[in-house]
Amino acid sequence: MSRIEVELCVVGAGAAGLWAAAEAARLGADVLLLEKTPRTGTKVLASGGTRCNLTTTLSPGAAARLFRGPGERFLRSAFRNLPPEKVRERFDAWGVPTVEAPLEKIFPESGNAKDVRDALEREARGAGVEIRLDASVLAVARVAGEWHVTTADGCEVRCQKLMLCSGGKSFPLTGTTGEGYEWLRTLGLPVTTTAPALTPLSSPATWVHELSGIAWQDGEARLLDSSGKTLARRRRPLLFTHEGVSGPAAMDLSVHVAQAPNESFTLALDLFPELERDALRTRMIEAAGERGSPRVSRSLPAAIPRRFVRAITTVAGLPEDPRASELSKSTRHDLVETLKGLPIPIDGTLGFDKAEVTAGGLQLKSVNPRTMEVNGHPGLYVFGELLDLDGPIGGLNFQAAFACAQLAAEAATSA
Repeated sequence: MSRIEVELCVVGAGAAGLWAAAEAARLGADVLLLEKTPRTGTKVLASGGTRCNLTTTLSPGAAARLFRGPGERFLRSAFRNLPPEKVRERFDAWGVPTVEAPLEKIFPESGNAKDVRDALEREARGAGVEIRLDASVLAVARVAGEWHVTTADGCEVRCQKLMLCSGGKSFPLTGTTGEGYEWLRTLGLPVTTTAPALTPLSSPATWVHELSGIAWQDGEARLLDSSGKTLARRRRPLLFTHEGVSGPAAMDLSVHVAQAPNESFTLALDLFPELERDALRTRMIEAAGERGSPRVSRSLPAAIPRRFVRAITTVAGLPEDPRASELSKSTRHDLVETLKGLPIPIDGTLGFDKAEVTAGGLQLKSVNPRTMEVNGHPGLYVFGELLDLDGPIGGLNFQAAFACAQLAAEAATSA
């Protein structure tokens, strides 16, 4: 077995690993970066529809709050240290100017994720990082005060400091198959059960499938459990598919479904969240008094595709798009309730194959949020999807990856 001795070994050349390796090398460390696939940043290349939504326009505090409870608290230091605007400044300095997009998103001006990946790799190599591709890691261990990393090609890397950021289980075609969780368990660390997050939802309802291709841009989706309790809500675009629903509204809520695979859920879609129920009723009543009594769909504040109108009125128990004058008080009530909470039955998710990130992983209480060093394991730093940390669509997970990587690099080179 061949042996390599290095100061710092980074496992995983994704967004987090490339950033951490480049920064640590820039700060003076001797860095080896191992990547099991034939190229760096495969998931970066596939993200954002190959456009790479690399951070957010939100403030550090607002961005952290979207990671829910423990995640928000954990990320406060990281986001203060490397806020979203600093990420943009860094990429701009690297020759990748960025632009703002709706829903607080930031993309490279070129619209090409390859520019993001290339900049990250170029900075790492330029700082002196040695990158080894096709270097699959089999095991990690602490031996006599140093870290040993064994690779599939018969090499043993010995290092004083080790960074694990090998990715989760989401989108396994990019090479993220989750073996890092087993390394952590082998070290005796607590790993929360993983589940797919930011993945489309499946529905058993035929009427939902028949709406495939229709997108609703400005609704609010509420995820309800079987008792009717609201688990979470998100005001984002929703897309109907031949399997269920997708788009940010559905995918942002999918983690709750994935973590309870034997439960049934309802996604209640408020089509007009800016209008109160009374305002919708008033519009319909006024339309009923107009000459010719227009169809109900004509009384609504936005145009709705005919297929969608048919589904809405059917769910409300009405004939397809009745005239406003044909509605009784009770049927008008039923229609308003449907418009303010169209009930979409949900029976699962499309799993890790379609997931953008992984929920679950190393429990946050095991990691120092100011350094990313694992408690009780000197010289071991864990970040990226290996942590029990996931945020919604909108560049938040890349922001977390970069910010945590920055803290790890600074800590590893100052200790």
